[in-house]
Amino acid sequence: MVTHNNSSDTLPTRMNSTQAWVEYLSKVELPVLANTLRRINELTDSSNSTVNELANVILNDAQLTSQVLRLSNTIFYNQTRTQVSTVSRAITLIGFDAVKSMAISSLLVDSLLKKNDRPHLLRCLARAIHAAVQARCLLPKRTDHALEEVFIGALLMNIGELAFWSCETDQANELEVRLRADEPPVEAQKAVLHTTFAQITRGLVDAWSLGPFIKEVVAPGQANSKAASLVRNAVEMAKLSEKGWRGVEMEKVMEALGKDIGESPATVRDKLKINAGEAARVAVSLGIPQVTALMPGSQPDSGKETAAAPEVDPVLQLQILRDLTHSLTDKPDINEVCQLVIEGIHRAVGMQRVVLLMSDHSGMELIPRKLGGKGTENWKDNFIIRKDGTGTLGAVLPHASCYVYQPKSGAETVSYDRWLGNVPALVGPLKAKGRLVGLFYADNAAADYLPSDDQLMAFGHFVQNAQLCITLLSSN
Repeated sequence: MVTHNNSSDTLPTRMNSTQAWVEYLSKVELPVLANTLRRINELTDSSNSTVNELANVILNDAQLTSQVLRLSNTIFYNQTRTQVSTVSRAITLIGFDAVKSMAISSLLVDSLLKKNDRPHLLRCLARAIHAAVQARCLLPKRTDHALEEVFIGALLMNIGELAFWSCETDQANELEVRLRADEPPVEAQKAVLHTTFAQITRGLVDAWSLGPFIKEVVAPGQANSKAASLVRNAVEMAKLSEKGWRGVEMEKVMEALGKDIGESPATVRDKLKINAGEAARVAVSLGIPQVTALMPGSQPDSGKETAAAPEVDPVLQLQILRDLTHSLTDKPDINEVCQLVIEGIHRAVGMQRVVLLMSDHSGMELIPRKLGGKGTENWKDNFIIRKDGTGTLGAVLPHASCYVYQPKSGAETVSYDRWLGNVPALVGPLKAKGRLVGLFYADNAAADYLPSDDQLMAFGHFVQNAQLCITLLSSN
Protein backbone atom coordinates (compact mmCIF):
# COMPACT_ATOMS: atom_id res chain seq x y z
CA MET A 1 0.00 0.00 0.00
CA VAL A 2 1.27 3.47 -0.88
CA THR A 3 1.48 5.91 1.99
CA HIS A 4 1.49 9.60 1.35
CA ASN A 5 1.37 12.96 3.00
CA ASN A 6 -0.79 15.69 1.53
CA SER A 7 1.78 18.37 2.31
CA SER A 8 2.90 19.92 -0.97
CA ASP A 9 6.57 19.78 0.02
CA THR A 10 6.57 16.12 1.09
CA LEU A 11 7.65 13.81 -1.72
CA PRO A 12 5.76 10.54 -2.16
CA THR A 13 7.29 7.23 -1.18
CA ARG A 14 8.88 5.14 -3.93
CA MET A 15 6.57 2.87 -5.89
CA ASN A 16 7.87 -0.66 -6.52
CA SER A 17 5.09 -2.47 -8.39
CA THR A 18 2.38 -1.97 -11.02
CA GLN A 19 -0.32 -2.02 -8.35
CA ALA A 20 1.49 0.58 -6.23
CA TRP A 21 1.73 2.92 -9.23
CA VAL A 22 -1.95 2.38 -10.14
CA GLU A 23 -3.04 3.19 -6.56
CA TYR A 24 -0.72 6.18 -6.29
CA LEU A 25 -1.82 7.71 -9.62
CA SER A 26 -5.52 6.98 -8.95
CA LYS A 27 -5.79 8.00 -5.30
CA VAL A 28 -3.00 10.50 -4.65
CA GLU A 29 -2.13 12.33 -7.86
CA LEU A 30 -5.15 12.17 -10.20
CA PRO A 31 -8.29 11.20 -8.23
CA VAL A 32 -10.49 13.87 -9.87
CA LEU A 33 -9.42 12.85 -13.38
CA ALA A 34 -9.92 9.16 -12.53
CA ASN A 35 -13.43 9.71 -11.12
CA THR A 36 -14.63 12.06 -13.87
CA LEU A 37 -13.31 9.79 -16.66
CA ARG A 38 -15.07 6.86 -14.97
CA ARG A 39 -18.34 8.81 -14.81
CA ILE A 40 -18.17 9.93 -18.45
CA ASN A 41 -17.23 6.46 -19.69
CA GLU A 42 -20.19 4.92 -17.87
CA LEU A 43 -22.54 7.09 -19.98
CA THR A 44 -22.95 4.84 -22.99
CA ASP A 45 -26.26 5.69 -24.68
CA SER A 46 -27.84 8.88 -25.90
CA SER A 47 -31.24 8.66 -24.22
CA ASN A 48 -32.59 11.86 -22.64
CA SER A 49 -31.46 10.96 -19.12
CA THR A 50 -27.92 10.14 -20.27
CA VAL A 51 -27.69 13.31 -22.37
CA ASN A 52 -28.66 15.34 -19.27
CA GLU A 53 -26.07 13.49 -17.16
CA LEU A 54 -23.31 14.19 -19.71
CA ALA A 55 -24.32 17.88 -19.93
CA ASN A 56 -24.26 18.12 -16.12
CA VAL A 57 -20.78 16.55 -15.82
CA ILE A 58 -19.48 19.13 -18.33
CA LEU A 59 -21.36 22.11 -16.85
CA ASN A 60 -19.99 21.35 -13.36
CA ASP A 61 -16.57 22.48 -14.60
CA ALA A 62 -16.35 25.98 -16.14
CA GLN A 63 -13.02 25.27 -17.85
CA LEU A 64 -14.36 22.02 -19.34
CA THR A 65 -17.50 23.80 -20.56
CA SER A 66 -15.52 26.47 -22.42
CA GLN A 67 -13.17 23.85 -23.93
CA VAL A 68 -16.07 21.70 -25.17
CA LEU A 69 -17.80 24.74 -26.70
CA ARG A 70 -14.57 25.83 -28.37
CA LEU A 71 -14.12 22.33 -29.87
CA SER A 72 -17.79 22.25 -30.89
CA ASN A 73 -17.14 25.22 -33.16
CA THR A 74 -14.16 23.68 -34.96
CA ILE A 75 -14.46 22.17 -38.45
CA PHE A 76 -13.03 18.88 -37.09
CA TYR A 77 -16.23 18.24 -35.12
CA ASN A 78 -18.71 20.68 -36.62
CA GLN A 79 -18.68 20.50 -40.40
CA THR A 80 -21.98 22.38 -40.68
CA ARG A 81 -20.19 25.48 -39.26
CA THR A 82 -23.38 26.26 -37.30
CA GLN A 83 -22.38 28.37 -34.28
CA VAL A 84 -22.79 26.45 -31.00
CA SER A 85 -23.04 28.37 -27.72
CA THR A 86 -24.52 25.85 -25.22
CA VAL A 87 -23.53 22.32 -24.20
CA SER A 88 -27.03 20.90 -24.79
CA ARG A 89 -27.08 22.42 -28.30
CA ALA A 90 -23.65 20.86 -28.96
CA ILE A 91 -24.97 17.42 -27.98
CA THR A 92 -28.04 17.86 -30.24
CA LEU A 93 -26.15 19.21 -33.24
CA ILE A 94 -22.84 17.34 -33.11
CA GLY A 95 -23.89 14.18 -31.31
CA PHE A 96 -23.61 12.52 -27.92
CA ASP A 97 -20.48 10.47 -28.75
CA ALA A 98 -18.60 13.45 -30.20
CA VAL A 99 -19.28 15.66 -27.16
CA LYS A 100 -18.30 12.79 -24.85
CA SER A 101 -15.04 12.48 -26.82
CA MET A 102 -14.40 16.25 -26.56
CA ALA A 103 -15.01 16.16 -22.81
CA ILE A 104 -12.55 13.28 -22.32
CA SER A 105 -9.80 14.94 -24.40
CA SER A 106 -10.26 18.32 -22.68
CA LEU A 107 -10.26 16.73 -19.23
CA LEU A 108 -7.13 14.75 -19.95
CA VAL A 109 -5.16 17.72 -21.29
CA ASP A 110 -6.26 20.09 -18.52
CA SER A 111 -5.73 17.68 -15.63
CA LEU A 112 -2.25 16.64 -16.71
CA LEU A 113 -0.85 20.02 -17.77
CA LYS A 114 -2.17 21.67 -14.60
CA LYS A 115 0.33 19.51 -12.73
CA ASN A 116 3.41 19.74 -14.93
CA ASP A 117 4.97 21.07 -18.14
CA ARG A 118 7.71 18.46 -18.30
CA PRO A 119 8.95 18.04 -21.92
CA HIS A 120 8.25 14.27 -21.79
CA LEU A 121 4.60 14.99 -20.91
CA LEU A 122 4.23 17.50 -23.76
CA ARG A 123 5.76 15.03 -26.23
CA CYS A 124 3.41 12.22 -25.05
CA LEU A 125 0.38 14.54 -25.33
CA ALA A 126 1.45 15.58 -28.85
CA ARG A 127 1.70 11.90 -29.86
CA ALA A 128 -1.63 11.02 -28.25
CA ILE A 129 -3.53 13.84 -29.99
CA HIS A 130 -1.80 13.15 -33.32
CA ALA A 131 -2.61 9.40 -33.12
CA ALA A 132 -6.22 10.05 -32.04
CA VAL A 133 -6.89 12.43 -34.97
CA GLN A 134 -5.23 10.04 -37.44
CA ALA A 135 -7.26 7.04 -36.21
CA ARG A 136 -10.52 9.00 -36.44
CA CYS A 137 -9.74 10.39 -39.91
CA LEU A 138 -8.55 7.02 -41.31
CA LEU A 139 -11.43 4.86 -40.02
CA PRO A 140 -13.35 3.56 -43.08
CA LYS A 141 -16.72 2.67 -41.46
CA ARG A 142 -17.60 6.05 -40.07
CA THR A 143 -20.50 5.68 -37.61
CA ASP A 144 -20.41 8.36 -34.90
CA HIS A 145 -19.81 5.81 -32.16
CA ALA A 146 -16.95 4.06 -34.01
CA LEU A 147 -15.27 7.39 -34.87
CA GLU A 148 -15.14 8.52 -31.27
CA GLU A 149 -14.23 5.04 -30.00
CA VAL A 150 -11.00 4.95 -32.06
CA PHE A 151 -10.24 8.60 -31.21
CA ILE A 152 -10.46 7.97 -27.45
CA GLY A 153 -8.74 4.57 -27.84
CA ALA A 154 -5.69 6.22 -29.40
CA LEU A 155 -5.77 9.18 -27.00
CA LEU A 156 -5.74 6.92 -23.93
CA MET A 157 -3.63 4.03 -25.24
CA ASN A 158 -0.62 5.36 -23.29
CA ILE A 159 -2.51 6.77 -20.30
CA GLY A 160 0.00 5.15 -17.90
CA GLU A 161 2.90 7.05 -19.44
CA LEU A 162 0.93 10.33 -19.58
CA ALA A 163 -0.15 10.02 -15.94
CA PHE A 164 3.40 9.13 -14.82
CA TRP A 165 5.04 12.15 -16.51
CA SER A 166 2.44 14.54 -15.08
CA CYS A 167 3.69 13.80 -11.54
CA GLU A 168 6.71 15.39 -9.91
CA THR A 169 8.39 12.35 -8.31
CA ASP A 170 12.01 11.33 -7.73
CA GLN A 171 11.43 8.32 -9.96
CA ALA A 172 10.25 10.56 -12.83
CA ASN A 173 13.45 12.63 -12.51
CA GLU A 174 15.58 9.45 -12.44
CA LEU A 175 13.86 8.00 -15.52
CA GLU A 176 14.28 11.31 -17.36
CA VAL A 177 18.07 11.16 -16.73
CA ARG A 178 18.30 7.55 -18.00
CA LEU A 179 16.30 8.31 -21.15
CA ARG A 180 18.46 11.35 -21.84
CA ALA A 181 21.48 9.00 -21.74
CA ASP A 182 19.78 6.92 -24.50
CA GLU A 183 19.11 3.89 -22.28
CA PRO A 184 16.52 1.57 -23.94
CA PRO A 185 13.11 2.82 -22.70
CA VAL A 186 11.60 -0.46 -21.44
CA GLU A 187 14.78 -1.48 -19.58
CA ALA A 188 14.98 2.01 -18.02
CA GLN A 189 11.30 1.78 -16.93
CA LYS A 190 11.85 -1.62 -15.29
CA ALA A 191 14.97 -0.40 -13.49
CA VAL A 192 13.39 2.77 -12.07
CA LEU A 193 9.66 1.93 -11.82
CA HIS A 194 9.90 -1.85 -11.21
CA THR A 195 7.25 -2.17 -13.93
CA THR A 196 6.56 -0.72 -17.41
CA PHE A 197 4.30 2.01 -18.77
CA ALA A 198 2.32 -0.67 -20.66
CA GLN A 199 1.56 -2.52 -17.41
CA ILE A 200 0.63 0.68 -15.57
CA THR A 201 -1.70 1.56 -18.48
CA ARG A 202 -3.48 -1.81 -18.25
CA GLY A 203 -3.89 -1.30 -14.51
CA LEU A 204 -5.36 2.19 -14.96
CA VAL A 205 -7.72 1.05 -17.75
CA ASP A 206 -9.20 -1.43 -15.24
CA ALA A 207 -9.11 0.87 -12.19
CA TRP A 208 -10.65 3.81 -14.05
CA SER A 209 -13.24 1.65 -15.92
CA LEU A 210 -12.20 3.01 -19.32
CA GLY A 211 -14.28 0.44 -21.20
CA PRO A 212 -13.95 -2.79 -23.21
CA PHE A 213 -12.56 -1.22 -26.41
CA ILE A 214 -9.60 0.46 -24.68
CA LYS A 215 -9.06 -2.76 -22.72
CA GLU A 216 -8.78 -4.59 -26.05
CA VAL A 217 -6.40 -1.95 -27.47
CA VAL A 218 -3.95 -2.18 -24.55
CA ALA A 219 -4.14 -5.98 -24.08
CA PRO A 220 -0.93 -7.93 -24.90
CA GLY A 221 -0.79 -10.01 -28.11
CA GLN A 222 -2.52 -9.55 -31.47
CA ALA A 223 -5.41 -7.10 -31.83
CA ASN A 224 -8.80 -8.83 -32.00
CA SER A 225 -10.43 -6.32 -34.35
CA LYS A 226 -9.55 -4.06 -37.28
CA ALA A 227 -10.46 -1.00 -35.17
CA ALA A 228 -8.08 -1.99 -32.33
CA SER A 229 -5.34 -2.73 -34.88
CA LEU A 230 -5.89 0.70 -36.50
CA VAL A 231 -5.52 2.42 -33.10
CA ARG A 232 -2.29 0.55 -32.25
CA ASN A 233 -0.76 1.30 -35.65
CA ALA A 234 -1.83 4.97 -35.50
CA VAL A 235 -0.11 5.31 -32.11
CA GLU A 236 3.09 3.68 -33.43
CA MET A 237 2.97 5.88 -36.56
CA ALA A 238 2.59 9.07 -34.47
CA LYS A 239 5.77 8.18 -32.58
CA LEU A 240 7.78 7.35 -35.73
CA SER A 241 6.54 10.42 -37.64
CA GLU A 242 8.58 12.68 -35.34
CA LYS A 243 11.62 11.54 -37.36
CA GLY A 244 9.96 12.08 -40.75
CA TRP A 245 7.55 10.17 -43.00
CA ARG A 246 10.10 7.69 -44.38
CA GLY A 247 12.27 4.87 -43.03
CA VAL A 248 12.08 1.08 -42.73
CA GLU A 249 9.91 1.10 -39.58
CA MET A 250 7.57 3.73 -41.01
CA GLU A 251 7.13 1.71 -44.23
CA LYS A 252 6.03 -1.30 -42.13
CA VAL A 253 3.49 0.80 -40.23
CA MET A 254 2.17 2.29 -43.52
CA GLU A 255 1.60 -1.27 -44.80
CA ALA A 256 -0.12 -2.29 -41.56
CA LEU A 257 -2.37 0.79 -41.67
CA GLY A 258 -3.09 0.04 -45.35
CA LYS A 259 -4.37 -3.42 -44.34
CA ASP A 260 -6.45 -1.91 -41.52
CA ILE A 261 -8.30 0.46 -43.88
CA GLY A 262 -8.02 -1.34 -47.25
CA GLU A 263 -5.77 1.24 -48.97
CA SER A 264 -2.28 1.19 -50.53
CA PRO A 265 0.68 2.41 -48.41
CA ALA A 266 1.16 5.36 -50.83
CA THR A 267 -2.47 6.46 -50.32
CA VAL A 268 -2.06 6.03 -46.56
CA ARG A 269 1.03 8.28 -46.56
CA ASP A 270 -0.82 11.04 -48.44
CA LYS A 271 -3.73 10.86 -45.98
CA LEU A 272 -1.41 10.90 -42.96
CA LYS A 273 0.26 14.13 -44.09
CA ILE A 274 -3.11 15.90 -44.52
CA ASN A 275 -4.38 14.58 -41.17
CA ALA A 276 -1.22 15.79 -39.39
CA GLY A 277 -2.25 19.38 -40.15
CA GLU A 278 -5.71 18.61 -38.71
CA ALA A 279 -4.07 17.21 -35.55
CA ALA A 280 -2.16 20.48 -35.05
CA ARG A 281 -5.43 22.45 -35.32
CA VAL A 282 -7.12 20.16 -32.77
CA ALA A 283 -4.20 20.71 -30.35
CA VAL A 284 -4.68 24.49 -30.67
CA SER A 285 -8.45 24.07 -30.06
CA LEU A 286 -7.66 22.02 -26.94
CA GLY A 287 -5.67 24.98 -25.62
CA ILE A 288 -2.19 23.49 -26.04
CA PRO A 289 -0.73 25.17 -29.14
CA GLN A 290 2.77 24.55 -27.74
CA VAL A 291 2.61 20.83 -28.66
CA THR A 292 2.11 21.58 -32.37
CA ALA A 293 5.86 22.20 -32.57
CA LEU A 294 6.34 18.55 -31.52
CA MET A 295 4.06 17.22 -34.27
CA PRO A 296 5.18 16.54 -37.86
CA GLY A 297 3.98 19.03 -40.46
CA SER A 298 3.28 18.12 -44.05
CA GLN A 299 6.78 19.16 -45.13
CA PRO A 300 8.70 17.21 -47.75
CA ASP A 301 10.25 13.93 -46.61
CA SER A 302 13.50 15.22 -45.26
CA GLY A 303 14.93 13.72 -42.09
CA LYS A 304 13.92 15.80 -39.11
CA GLU A 305 10.79 17.91 -39.33
CA THR A 306 11.29 21.54 -38.39
CA ALA A 307 9.25 22.88 -35.48
CA ALA A 308 6.64 25.40 -36.62
CA ALA A 309 4.64 27.91 -34.62
CA PRO A 310 0.87 27.30 -34.46
CA GLU A 311 -1.41 29.26 -36.76
CA VAL A 312 -3.14 32.40 -35.50
CA ASP A 313 -6.95 32.02 -35.15
CA PRO A 314 -8.20 34.96 -37.29
CA VAL A 315 -11.90 34.53 -36.41
CA LEU A 316 -11.28 34.55 -32.66
CA GLN A 317 -8.79 37.41 -33.08
CA LEU A 318 -11.44 39.49 -34.83
CA GLN A 319 -14.06 38.73 -32.14
CA ILE A 320 -11.75 39.80 -29.30
CA LEU A 321 -10.54 42.90 -31.19
CA ARG A 322 -14.24 43.89 -31.66
CA ASP A 323 -14.77 43.50 -27.91
CA LEU A 324 -11.71 45.68 -27.31
CA THR A 325 -12.97 48.39 -29.69
CA HIS A 326 -16.30 48.37 -27.84
CA SER A 327 -14.49 48.68 -24.46
CA LEU A 328 -12.52 51.68 -25.72
CA THR A 329 -15.55 53.61 -27.05
CA ASP A 330 -17.08 54.24 -23.59
CA LYS A 331 -14.98 55.26 -20.60
CA PRO A 332 -12.08 52.84 -21.02
CA ASP A 333 -11.37 50.56 -18.08
CA ILE A 334 -7.68 49.62 -18.11
CA ASN A 335 -8.33 46.37 -16.21
CA GLU A 336 -11.01 45.19 -18.62
CA VAL A 337 -8.96 46.14 -21.69
CA CYS A 338 -5.80 44.42 -20.43
CA GLN A 339 -7.75 41.29 -19.48
CA LEU A 340 -9.12 41.09 -23.04
CA VAL A 341 -5.62 41.63 -24.45
CA ILE A 342 -4.23 38.80 -22.27
CA GLU A 343 -7.03 36.48 -23.46
CA GLY A 344 -6.47 37.46 -27.10
CA ILE A 345 -2.71 36.76 -26.91
CA HIS A 346 -3.35 33.45 -25.14
CA ARG A 347 -6.22 32.09 -27.23
CA ALA A 348 -6.10 33.78 -30.66
CA VAL A 349 -2.34 34.27 -31.04
CA GLY A 350 -1.68 30.81 -29.53
CA MET A 351 0.80 31.73 -26.79
CA GLN A 352 0.72 29.42 -23.77
CA ARG A 353 1.78 31.86 -21.05
CA VAL A 354 1.08 35.60 -20.96
CA VAL A 355 1.78 38.32 -18.40
CA LEU A 356 1.22 42.07 -18.19
CA LEU A 357 3.95 43.72 -16.10
CA MET A 358 3.46 47.32 -14.88
CA SER A 359 5.63 49.80 -12.95
CA ASP A 360 5.86 49.28 -9.19
CA HIS A 361 5.54 52.14 -6.66
CA SER A 362 9.22 53.03 -6.97
CA GLY A 363 9.01 53.31 -10.76
CA MET A 364 12.26 51.31 -10.99
CA GLU A 365 10.82 47.83 -11.64
CA LEU A 366 8.11 46.12 -13.69
CA ILE A 367 6.03 43.60 -11.74
CA PRO A 368 3.10 41.30 -12.74
CA ARG A 369 -0.34 42.92 -12.88
CA LYS A 370 -2.25 40.28 -14.86
CA LEU A 371 -1.41 36.66 -15.74
CA GLY A 372 -2.84 34.19 -18.24
CA GLY A 373 -2.25 30.51 -19.05
CA LYS A 374 -0.92 27.45 -17.29
CA GLY A 375 2.47 27.60 -15.60
CA THR A 376 2.30 31.27 -14.55
CA GLU A 377 1.42 30.67 -10.87
CA ASN A 378 4.97 31.33 -9.64
CA TRP A 379 5.29 34.54 -11.65
CA LYS A 380 2.94 36.56 -9.44
CA ASP A 381 5.42 37.03 -6.58
CA ASN A 382 8.72 36.46 -8.41
CA PHE A 383 8.74 37.83 -11.98
CA ILE A 384 10.49 41.23 -11.82
CA ILE A 385 12.25 43.15 -14.60
CA ARG A 386 14.41 46.13 -13.66
CA LYS A 387 13.87 49.09 -15.95
CA ASP A 388 17.61 49.80 -16.11
CA GLY A 389 18.13 46.44 -17.86
CA THR A 390 20.20 44.87 -15.07
CA GLY A 391 19.38 41.52 -13.46
CA THR A 392 18.64 38.09 -14.89
CA LEU A 393 15.69 39.18 -17.05
CA GLY A 394 17.02 42.60 -18.09
CA ALA A 395 17.61 41.34 -21.64
CA VAL A 396 13.84 40.91 -22.09
CA LEU A 397 13.24 44.69 -21.91
CA PRO A 398 11.37 45.72 -25.07
CA HIS A 399 12.57 47.69 -28.05
CA ALA A 400 10.63 50.71 -29.29
CA SER A 401 7.88 48.39 -30.57
CA CYS A 402 6.72 44.77 -30.27
CA TYR A 403 9.42 42.24 -31.09
CA VAL A 404 10.42 38.57 -30.81
CA TYR A 405 12.83 38.04 -27.90
CA GLN A 406 15.48 35.40 -28.68
CA PRO A 407 17.61 34.13 -25.77
CA LYS A 408 21.37 34.16 -26.09
CA SER A 409 23.14 30.85 -25.49
CA GLY A 410 24.08 30.34 -21.85
CA ALA A 411 21.35 32.74 -20.64
CA GLU A 412 20.85 32.68 -16.88
CA THR A 413 17.90 30.75 -15.47
CA VAL A 414 15.64 32.08 -12.72
CA SER A 415 14.98 29.68 -9.83
CA TYR A 416 11.17 29.81 -10.01
CA ASP A 417 10.74 28.96 -13.73
CA ARG A 418 12.97 26.79 -15.91
CA TRP A 419 11.87 28.41 -19.21
CA LEU A 420 11.66 32.13 -18.43
CA GLY A 421 14.32 34.07 -20.33
CA ASN A 422 15.55 30.86 -21.96
CA VAL A 423 12.94 30.44 -24.70
CA PRO A 424 11.77 32.72 -27.54
CA ALA A 425 8.99 35.09 -26.52
CA LEU A 426 6.84 37.96 -27.76
CA VAL A 427 7.41 41.26 -25.93
CA GLY A 428 5.54 44.54 -26.36
CA PRO A 429 6.03 47.88 -24.53
CA LEU A 430 3.41 50.15 -23.00
CA LYS A 431 4.30 53.83 -22.67
CA ALA A 432 2.78 56.91 -21.04
CA LYS A 433 4.06 60.29 -22.22
CA GLY A 434 7.16 58.65 -23.69
CA ARG A 435 8.12 56.68 -20.56
CA LEU A 436 8.01 52.86 -20.29
CA VAL A 437 5.23 51.96 -17.81
CA GLY A 438 4.57 48.34 -18.68
CA LEU A 439 5.05 45.43 -21.05
CA PHE A 440 3.31 42.32 -22.28
CA TYR A 441 5.43 39.15 -22.31
CA ALA A 442 4.24 35.83 -23.86
CA ASP A 443 6.05 32.51 -24.36
CA ASN A 444 5.36 28.82 -24.92
CA ALA A 445 7.43 27.26 -22.12
CA ALA A 446 8.87 23.89 -23.19
CA ALA A 447 7.79 24.23 -26.83
CA ASP A 448 10.49 26.79 -27.55
CA TYR A 449 9.85 27.37 -31.28
CA LEU A 450 10.26 30.87 -32.68
CA PRO A 451 6.93 32.76 -32.84
CA SER A 452 5.91 33.36 -36.47
CA ASP A 453 5.55 36.71 -38.26
CA ASP A 454 1.76 36.23 -38.16
CA GLN A 455 1.88 35.72 -34.40
CA LEU A 456 4.02 38.84 -33.94
CA MET A 457 1.62 40.90 -36.06
CA ALA A 458 -1.47 39.65 -34.17
CA PHE A 459 0.31 40.20 -30.83
CA GLY A 460 1.07 43.78 -31.95
CA HIS A 461 -2.62 44.44 -32.71
CA PHE A 462 -3.63 43.42 -29.20
CA VAL A 463 -0.85 45.41 -27.51
CA GLN A 464 -1.85 48.51 -29.56
CA ASN A 465 -5.30 48.40 -27.95
CA ALA A 466 -3.81 48.41 -24.45
CA GLN A 467 -1.52 51.27 -25.52
CA LEU A 468 -4.50 53.23 -26.89
CA CYS A 469 -6.29 52.81 -23.55
CA ILE A 470 -3.26 54.13 -21.61
CA THR A 471 -2.88 57.06 -24.04
CA LEU A 472 -6.58 57.98 -23.63
CA LEU A 473 -6.36 57.80 -19.84
CA SER A 474 -3.07 59.75 -19.56
CA SER A 475 -4.38 62.56 -21.82
CA ASN A 476 -7.43 63.18 -19.57
